Amino acid sequence: MKKKLSKGRFEVPAFDPEKQYAVIRSSICTGEKVAGFRDKRDGHFTEVMLIRSKKDEQEFKEKYKVDTLKTEY
Repeated sequence: MKKKLSKGRFEVPAFDPEKQYAVIRSSICTGEKVAGFRDKRDGHFTEVMLIRSKKDEQEFKEKYKVDTLKTEY
């Protein structure tokens, strides 16, 4: 669960490339896409943001300094 900060904002999870990799999780039923991080050891997925457009995907890449995103279904 994300910690809620003042004025309705949420704490942004930290990305550690040594322990995690960036991924987009896409639903095969609804097509909904969520960007986040998958733990390399146990496979736990940490949801970061909803992806509605290429602009959202680009924003995620820039924010976390990621070149490519793997898509998982």
